[in-house]
Amino acid sequence: MERTTNWTRLVPSLRLTAAVTLSAWLAGCAITADEPPGGEHAHGIPEQYAAWFAGGLEADIDSSDWSRINRAQDFIDEGRYDEAIDYLEPLLARDLPPAYYEMAKLYDQGLGVEENPAEAARLYGLAIEKPSSVRGHASLNLARLYLEGRGVERNDVLAYYLLWQAREADLDRTAEVLLADLLAEGGEGVETDPELARQLYEQAAAQGQQQALQALAEAYAPGGWLEEDPAQAMDYAQRYAEVLQASAQQGDVDAMLQLASLYSDDGLLGDQPDQRIHWLQQAAQAGDLDALARAGRDMAEAGNQRQGIDLLEDAARQGHVDAMTYLGQALLEPETGRPEPVRAERWLREAIEAGSVDAQVILGRALVEGQGGLNDLPRGMGLLEQAAERNHPLALAQLGSLYLDDERVAGQPYIAVDYLERGHELGHPWATQQLGAAYLEGRGVPEDPLRGEELLREAAERGQSGAMRLLGEAYLNEERLAFEPSRGEELLRQAAEAGDTTAMTQLGEAYLEGPLREDPSLGIQLLNQAASQGDAYAMVVLGRAYRNGTGVERDLGEANRWLTLAQEAGHEAADDALTYVQRDLGARGNIEALVAAAENGHPGAMADLGRAYLDGEGVQRDQDQAEYWLGQAHQAGHAGAAASLGRMYMDRGDSERGIDYLEAAVSRGHDGARTDLGEAYLTGSHVAQDVDRGLELLTAAAESGSPHAAFMLGEAYQHGDGVEQDAEQAERWYRQASDAGVTYARAALGLALIRGEGAIAQDVEQGHELLLDAAEQGHPGAQASLGREYLRGDNIEADPERGANYLYEAASQGHRSARLALAQAYLSARGLEQANQQQALLWLDDVFESEGQLAIETLRQLLTDEAAIAAASEVDVED
Repeated sequence: MERTTNWTRLVPSLRLTAAVTLSAWLAGCAITADEPPGGEHAHGIPEQYAAWFAGGLEADIDSSDWSRINRAQDFIDEGRYDEAIDYLEPLLARDLPPAYYEMAKLYDQGLGVEENPAEAARLYGLAIEKPSSVRGHASLNLARLYLEGRGVERNDVLAYYLLWQAREADLDRTAEVLLADLLAEGGEGVETDPELARQLYEQAAAQGQQQALQALAEAYAPGGWLEEDPAQAMDYAQRYAEVLQASAQQGDVDAMLQLASLYSDDGLLGDQPDQRIHWLQQAAQAGDLDALARAGRDMAEAGNQRQGIDLLEDAARQGHVDAMTYLGQALLEPETGRPEPVRAERWLREAIEAGSVDAQVILGRALVEGQGGLNDLPRGMGLLEQAAERNHPLALAQLGSLYLDDERVAGQPYIAVDYLERGHELGHPWATQQLGAAYLEGRGVPEDPLRGEELLREAAERGQSGAMRLLGEAYLNEERLAFEPSRGEELLRQAAEAGDTTAMTQLGEAYLEGPLREDPSLGIQLLNQAASQGDAYAMVVLGRAYRNGTGVERDLGEANRWLTLAQEAGHEAADDALTYVQRDLGARGNIEALVAAAENGHPGAMADLGRAYLDGEGVQRDQDQAEYWLGQAHQAGHAGAAASLGRMYMDRGDSERGIDYLEAAVSRGHDGARTDLGEAYLTGSHVAQDVDRGLELLTAAAESGSPHAAFMLGEAYQHGDGVEQDAEQAERWYRQASDAGVTYARAALGLALIRGEGAIAQDVEQGHELLLDAAEQGHPGAQASLGREYLRGDNIEADPERGANYLYEAASQGHRSARLALAQAYLSARGLEQANQQQALLWLDDVFESEGQLAIETLRQLLTDEAAIAAASEVDVED
């Protein structure tokens, strides 16, 4: 909506009374008829244009001819073009170059005749066929036409030679600037020469030529074509501003507007709102309505809302359509104060009636998005459709978004993609981003990750932070594009720096939990930044981090605070995450948190509360409350609650109800219930035995990672419980459970290997190693078995002292067979084989209650008796 002034400064009319002496050009050489200057950068001059650059005698123009030319110029200055043409026509008939030149300017500018650049070019060409005082100026104007392709086919080579020729006569240095422009960028058939371009600009800048000063400031600035030099860039920019100020103080409105641009966000002197608004106001006071509108908009955006609105309204009342549009938008989105939707819609409607498509889009989006209190989806979409018919790119992008993703609109992905394709072709980065995402995900178009990547890259290169985020995310998750973590990290970082809070959250989570290199402190910093700006998922991730102590010290209070904020913000993941925190808080005695979540209907919390009442954790044990809350959770579909109910009823002896609940838990995918139910069917405990069903359930649970299910399978195949013995299967499942850290599985495998009983072949060394490991971890069954092996000495070398130690350790943990073994040894050592075993066990109780060392010594003495050793060895040791 910002006005762009497109202007070309024409060479002023000349009072020419004599020939102008040609000055030396850069190398100091005079131009000869056979050697036009500058030939080292371009191909030769086409033969048909050779006369334009030829030497020879100047055209014969006497004083009366000059009088008529000067008189014609007077008429032109006075706007009396017909009379000027009457004076020029006789001179045209005599082929006088100044007459051709003056007539060419009239056609060039459309003064007194219809603008006709082709005729102007023809006349300029005639004006330079003979040497004269106007040759340089006519060459300059003709060069412009060839550079712009106006009235003639663009020809950079001809323009190049014409500019060199013009340079010899153009006293205001315009030719140097245009020639430098061409040499700096190069052209078709013209080679670049940055150094020569710099010299030409500097020569023009030394005489205060503003275009040269501007060009050098841009060339030395970042991204310029000369080596970056901020000091030089600033010096030339300030000199450029001084030249403009001199013109502005003389009332030059264009200079005022150029000064305003200098102080804009991307201007050479940087964003200086006060200076920018000052010069816009100066231009507005000089009668420039565009400047008045721009000043109002900039004031409103800079925080001076009231004065900005006043200026915009002033321009709007004078019929400035863009001002009406700016005003409507400012009233919908005020920096301070409340929106004024009625007033905003009034001005936007006036702008629409005056033909503003931008106003259609602004009002349409406001109605669709509920902005500023407006809310009318059908009317908003109607306005957007009208703007789309006129190919407004933002309207196309917005409609694409609505038909692709908005749940209020029936999804029509193919229509959405059509809008987005049109918006993309018109260059709108948001449309390009959405189209890239559609190709990446296969929505509305066949999935094409490479095309999606190409489009997202294009949008990202144009600064679209959403595209940076989507592409960065795709490079990190390996779903559709190759895994490129460094590229993903860089893109997410760029999006985050652009203010995209979702990108901040994704990058923070990647630093905290992977897949990027772990940098927890930076991850927490980014998540805090995103959460403080309202990103609900960032709050969820922070809550998890504080609960788990990831990147921060564990703090359940902070976890609870962030997750509560996320819940209040409506994030669906907050409820489950908050339940885990409440469970932890409950385990620490804060049962109120768990009760509150359960009473709010959260299935996990209800299940946790039921288990708390069942086990008496944090609350007094209460079977009725346990059954109630577990039942509520079960009704809500919670698999763990069904499993807990199943175990509870089986423990009570209500096998039928217990099995029903376990079946329900299994149908919901609960591995623990699958293990319990599989064990019941395999052993026929609580249910009619069904070995096949039991093996099926246990195998499924074991393959899902249940170590107890793996142990049960190992036992079945080792001992042939309902299946044929199978050493390979037995060892496989024993080892799976053992590798998962289950010591009783390690003990069982060790015992099987050391004794060679059952399916598994004997391997004393490996079995001994496994039993030792389980015994050292405190498993009483392993200690008892190992103690007996050391006493008997059948499979390993006898060591009564170690045997006594292990039996004592097992017995002290209440291991039944270990206690019986020691009691039997006591009876035998006393010659009381027929004595009451109850008496022996009472004796053992006294031993265990005494000092540990004394007990060990007593047992050592006891087991020096061979009969006692034999008696202890005969007792079967169970796990």
